[in-house]
Amino acid sequence: MAIAAVLPKNEFSERNLIFTVLSVTVLSTLAMIAYPILAQTMGLDARATGIFFGGTIHDVAQVVGAGYSISPEVGDTATVVKLIRVAMLLPVILAAAMITRARGGHASGERPPLLPWFAVAFFGLAVVGSLGGITPPLQKFGTELSTWCLVTAIGALGMKIQLKELTTVGIKPVLLMLGETVFLAAFVLCLLLLQGTP
Repeated sequence: MAIAAVLPKNEFSERNLIFTVLSVTVLSTLAMIAYPILAQTMGLDARATGIFFGGTIHDVAQVVGAGYSISPEVGDTATVVKLIRVAMLLPVILAAAMITRARGGHASGERPPLLPWFAVAFFGLAVVGSLGGITPPLQKFGTELSTWCLVTAIGALGMKIQLKELTTVGIKPVLLMLGETVFLAAFVLCLLLLQGTP
């Protein structure tokens, strides 16, 4: 959703965004169920399991669910790793915006900002929160507000498109999402095994 804010818009933009959100949710939910079984089968320790979950599951909520379903240590490690991945969205968004601008990808002539306002706000709040500048009541309020904002945004996207339109996406995006999920899992597991992690 963050990268979609800086990409060129066309008649398929909303459909593609809904497909991506739906795919990420479904694949993350399946991973939340399957990955704990895989980690146990492979004999991964708590640290390695947390890194595996945080480095491979797409959605934050499912990372937290998978991690804490095993133990607090796995949950803490998985959450930290996933939040590092989320923080990396900023340079990715910036790179996508710069590439789009360089290619002149916006037909309307309007160029979006290099970083959308919500990405700048995310970075600012992360810094302030890390420095202890947000009180626990304000943190709780912000957490609840952000949850409702996310639900509202996804709900609004869902209201603008019919599910039957998603069938027009084709098989290539489905294979891309599945391939990316398998690649992430294999890549992180290989790194863990190369480190000699049990």
